[in-house]
Amino acid sequence: MKNNQFAIRPTDFKDQLTELTEIGFLDKDNESETNPLQLWISFLSKSFLEDKTSSTFEETLKTYMATDDQNLSEYIDSATHVSVVAFYNVALQLLKFNPDVDFSFTDPLAAMEKIQLMVADHNGASFTIDELKSAWYWLLATHNKMGQTYIDSLASKGYFTKFYGQITKPMLFNGKTLPVFNPHKLIREVVYVESPQDSDHDGKRDLLKAEILRPSETENGLKVPVLYTASPYNQGTNDETGEKLTHNVNVPLTHKQPNNLKYSDIEYKNDNQEIPAPRKIDGETKKAEQDFSRESSYTLNDYFLARGFAVVYMAGIGTKDSDGFRTTGDPDETISTVAIIKWLTGQLPAFTNRTDNIKIKAWWSNQKVAMTGRSYLGTLATAAATTGVSGLKTVISEAAISNWYDYYRDGGLVIAPGGFPGEDADVLAEETFSRRLQPGDFHNIKSQWDDQIKAIQAGEDRTTGDYNTFWDARNYHKNFKNIKADVFMVHGLNDWNVKPRNVERLWNGIKHNGVTQKIILHQGQHIYINAFRSIDYNDIINLWLTHELLGIDNQAKEIIPNVIIQDNTKTENWTAYKDWDNAENQQVKYNLSSDKLSTDTVTPSTQSFQDNLDQPTFDNYAKHNDTWEHDLIAADKKLTDNQLIYKTDALSDNLTIDGKVHVQLKVSSSEDIGLLSFQLIDYGEAKRLTVSPTLLSKNSLAETYDWREDDLREFTYAQPTPFKMITKGHINLQNRENNYKVDELKPNVFYNIDVELQPTFYKLLKGHQLGLIVYATDFGMTVRGNQNIKYTVQANDSSLVVPIHKN
Repeated sequence: MKNNQFAIRPTDFKDQLTELTEIGFLDKDNESETNPLQLWISFLSKSFLEDKTSSTFEETLKTYMATDDQNLSEYIDSATHVSVVAFYNVALQLLKFNPDVDFSFTDPLAAMEKIQLMVADHNGASFTIDELKSAWYWLLATHNKMGQTYIDSLASKGYFTKFYGQITKPMLFNGKTLPVFNPHKLIREVVYVESPQDSDHDGKRDLLKAEILRPSETENGLKVPVLYTASPYNQGTNDETGEKLTHNVNVPLTHKQPNNLKYSDIEYKNDNQEIPAPRKIDGETKKAEQDFSRESSYTLNDYFLARGFAVVYMAGIGTKDSDGFRTTGDPDETISTVAIIKWLTGQLPAFTNRTDNIKIKAWWSNQKVAMTGRSYLGTLATAAATTGVSGLKTVISEAAISNWYDYYRDGGLVIAPGGFPGEDADVLAEETFSRRLQPGDFHNIKSQWDDQIKAIQAGEDRTTGDYNTFWDARNYHKNFKNIKADVFMVHGLNDWNVKPRNVERLWNGIKHNGVTQKIILHQGQHIYINAFRSIDYNDIINLWLTHELLGIDNQAKEIIPNVIIQDNTKTENWTAYKDWDNAENQQVKYNLSSDKLSTDTVTPSTQSFQDNLDQPTFDNYAKHNDTWEHDLIAADKKLTDNQLIYKTDALSDNLTIDGKVHVQLKVSSSEDIGLLSFQLIDYGEAKRLTVSPTLLSKNSLAETYDWREDDLREFTYAQPTPFKMITKGHINLQNRENNYKVDELKPNVFYNIDVELQPTFYKLLKGHQLGLIVYATDFGMTVRGNQNIKYTVQANDSSLVVPIHKN
């Protein structure tokens, strides 16, 4: 394996000593020790937490090897010094690496270098007393084979329980917070925040249920920062009723009436509806009236609960125990998301229950908030940031939507999020409308909710797939200029649910805001990466939040690279870059010939394909999208007439694609309708990473001592395959100019189109071929009309433009 640590903070020796003293490794019994061997024994004795007597400690020493022929007990009895080799032999074992598998006792430093573990500075074959102290400090900061720092592994054994109830502020090590707060004494409470909106039109401001977990030390005056996760799924979902609303995608593409729309014709303008007056406050208290047993938690939040952070969960308008209606990403949902931040920072009131109007403040908050979460959760974090709300210091937006049109549509087409054909804004609204789960509440609003669903269905417009006012209201790009919070983005380059365009638009859309922005791009699908062993994600976020929410000058902004990207050609390899998808990237233009992609001039040629299939084949692909995807790329004979494939010659060197690939075609349709789909392919036999992580060890990552666990996961090699889809894109041929203007499409007339594929960062290896597949119906994403349409490409007037990364 390779250890990729991006969050190790350079720390001078004086500060190392201070921190070792604060956490108890240096104390009155050993701080004056001048013998490195005796100090090493002291450090080891403090680490072997299960050993309560000298006898058990001695037995444990015997289970470690210090050299290739001496166990640790024997070495200590015979040695007069601590050799660098012995220290790192033991260190590798403490870090759970296996001799004869991961390292050799004769040369542990070679393994340290290969695994990318930090070796402390030393001038000779043995450590001096100061060198040993520094070596122990860096060992504590080093990741083990399970993906945890050694100090975190000690925490999981109970090292920091001695500090429970004894501290009055967060404790730090290497610029990051430590788990010194007892998570078993968390205070759990529920409040109802009054949001300045009336989304269910009942004449009263919406009350929003918020569930809070905070350290017990806040009762004694400690002010803490808040991790806030807005999760519409938090109070339950309606999978069955959502399923009933799922749309049939086996429908034909239809002709659209041409228009001359300008953006101003469809632009969403806030109508500034009158808001009911605030509730009259009938008293105030610091004590909540309601608690809860177990939240629908995010393990990254769990990790920080023992480190002096509070966590707040809110499901939002239209969810169980809250007012309002679901709206799927519109300004009403943004208002409700921001309302919690405004309560946490003293700008809005909350109440202890829904009827008595007894006000309760977030008196325990230090008024600094970060938003966390993946998918819809990260989307609402992005939406909140676009308001510029004060108190929101940073958002960690993972796999987040930045424009709902880019989630459910593409290029004037209805496009499903990967794996969910037929889902749309109305389906998601119904699935998250957990007020339905309380029949007594739902009974009073059923007819209004039916009207709400009908309004969403009318607005989403599955007939045309065009960008309209409904989608403009759900486009956060327009308000990127308002973002004042620092933004930390995480996204999968193989995420076909929330496609990479969503994060690329955010990344490039805030470059001139004056905020700090960071991004991690992994090779997975729609997943969290906080429990991977190959990258120190929890440490990165710990360093980040310690700076952002506690105001600690730990150089987080300088230490954490701007861009971290997982290599798609090697396991457990992550690389830092300065930028992603930079507009100044060099481009390679490939011209299309009969079946080739070439940088040379090509001779005139045309190629045609059709879109209809025999009914049995169509029915099989409609039920088995994965089979269709494989057969498309493999050029299965069933699809010979339904696609065009263009390939480069075998590459003479590695090629790294960095950004947005463009397909520029001159193309005609035999009808007055047409859709085109494109896939960029890596052709070449190779082991490739799984896009879903492999479970390495169940419940093996403890957040701290006797406190919630997570599964250790990692991307591993799958069986070798001859190809891999890199990216894709789609267009309705009537939306050649943009997504809201509809042009006429005359049969058998050639038109020029320019289609931007989903952005990527992908390395093709020497000897592989870059391929482009042109086809029409995408069984996983587009409508499936099985229509008798013939498409013709004038290849010599067509090209593929590829942005490349130069090292």
